Amino acid sequence: MTGGGAAAAAREANSRCYGDGRATLAYVDDPYHAVRRRLIGAALLDAVDDLDAGDGPGGPAGALLELGAGARSIFDSLPGLRRPTVVADLSWPALTELTAGRHRPVRLDVTRPLPLADQSVAGVVAAELIEHLYHPGALLAEIARVLRPGGALVLSTPNLATLQDRIRFLLGRSPRQVDPMHRYLHLHIRPFTAQMLRRMLRAAGFVDVSIRSNYVGVQVGRGRWLQSRLLARLFPGLGGSLVASARRPW
Repeated sequence: MTGGGAAAAAREANSRCYGDGRATLAYVDDPYHAVRRRLIGAALLDAVDDLDAGDGPGGPAGALLELGAGARSIFDSLPGLRRPTVVADLSWPALTELTAGRHRPVRLDVTRPLPLADQSVAGVVAAELIEHLYHPGALLAEIARVLRPGGALVLSTPNLATLQDRIRFLLGRSPRQVDPMHRYLHLHIRPFTAQMLRRMLRAAGFVDVSIRSNYVGVQVGRGRWLQSRLLARLFPGLGGSLVASARRPW
């Protein structure tokens, strides 16, 4: 299969899994993902506060854009946002599940150039998206292009090197994120560690890169986990989800 054919097959597989929005709605309220989404929201609010402080002539005025929003936007939990919000996804059915009238919906394919002008948005959210792409660096370059100087990017992605998966690897078992038989993890093409995520963001020209995480967990039985928010704050590189914030240079 050619590179283009593989990318098309990946898009089709993701559309089958997430296209109608039900798969997203089935997990976003789970405590694990709820904490991840709160971290994204907090990082975005911090970035927006900085943007608002710097607004003015030449400042980063503009909308906030969420890529791969699915059926539940991060913006829905941030009612105090004063900027226009745009939500984008490959699937119209998923977008129709979003809160009506609160955001402008746009259907687009993130594997292609974003249909936005240079330096046209103030902030971008991309939650659980880059691991589904063959060329995540190309998307990061596009995000850098459409962000205004000083604009912020907040993204999340599953961590390849969680504490539990480091233990798995020592025991000769594969990390979860590279399981080709998992019912949805097989859709994850490019798993990241915290170190690799920092490298990718800096290579795309971003600065002020910081990483947070939701939980550090260890499995203690079938379906049973010990999870710690404190360890995630202290050692985000061991956590389950990586939440990265970064900024385009002024």
